[in-house]
This record gives sequence, C-alpha cells and structure tokens, in this order.
Amino acid sequence: MSETDEREYVERLESHREEKSEFFSDHPRSPIPDDERASFDGLEYYPVDPEYRFVVALDEHDEKERVTVETTTGEDREYLRWGAFTVELAGESVTLQAYRGDPDEDRLWVPFRDETSGEETYGAGRYLDLEADDRTDDGRWVLDFNTAYNPTCAYAEGFSCPLPPSENWLDVPVRVGERSPH
Repeated sequence: MSETDEREYVERLESHREEKSEFFSDHPRSPIPDDERASFDGLEYYPVDPEYRFVVALDEHDEKERVTVETTTGEDREYLRWGAFTVELAGESVTLQAYRGDPDEDRLWVPFRDETSGEETYGAGRYLDLEADDRTDDGRWVLDFNTAYNPTCAYAEGFSCPLPPSENWLDVPVRVGERSPH
C-alpha cells in the first residue's frame, strides 16, 4: 500500500469510527442505555495498523457443517461453517473459521477471541463482518482486524449476542479495532 493509499485508508477508518461514536451517542437505536448517553464519551479504539489488513483467499469448506453457537443469554443460534482464513498475527499463523447464517447470503461473519479479551477488549470477543464489497475482483476477501467491533451486548444488558466458537479463540493478542467499552 502506498503512503497516500495508507493515509486515505486510515482517514476512512477514523471517519467511520467517528460516525459510529456519534450513532452510539445520539441515535434512538443506540445500544447505549438512555441514562448513560450523557456521560458517553465515544467508543475506544486501538490506533489503526495497516499490517492487520489482509487480502486473503477463503478456503471454502466442501461440506458446510451446521454449528450451534451459544449466545450471551444462553440461547442457541445455528450457523454454517463456510470456510477458513489463514493469516499471520503477532508472528504466528492463525486460522479463523468464517460463518454464514444463511447459505444464500453473500456475507461472512468472523467472530473471535484473542489474548486481549477480558483485559483490553470485550471479554466475550469481537466480530468481523465481511460483505460482498469486501471481495476483490479475483475473489479474495479483505479481512481487516482494524474493523473488529464489540457486539451490542458489550454495552447493555438485554441483547443476545453469539459467542465466538472455541475454534476461533486465538492464542495471540490482536491490538487493533474496538477496545473494551468499560
């Protein structure tokens, strides 16, 4: 990535972060409880690090196994284990499973926990959402940990959030993306 491209990339992410903080602060559908919004100072993030942005092929599974994922409220949700991404994080090769809720959707959900979970980031883990526009012309995906975010249940009780399956618990720290809300 050229210096100009990197600067534009960082500016886009920081702009998105500001918009999300404004949404959380002002919007009626914000997960921040009404009585806490006056003291809400915005979301906390690690600095953007382009080294945590990967353009990588998805190793799509031949058999899309149905997996049951527990939620923060003890309910179960079903997903299809769609494929796996392998990248190098903190000097180690790691594999993350990507899931779909419906076989016809063109988006992937990549939940994960890492060594920062419960200390610097939300204890239950964080999510990456990959949409159709996160694909390159050659079919690879943009897996950008700088966009890792906390599920809504990190901000208020009453939300039911899927927990990252243990196969996506990483033994390395991922110090990019959204930090702990507390």
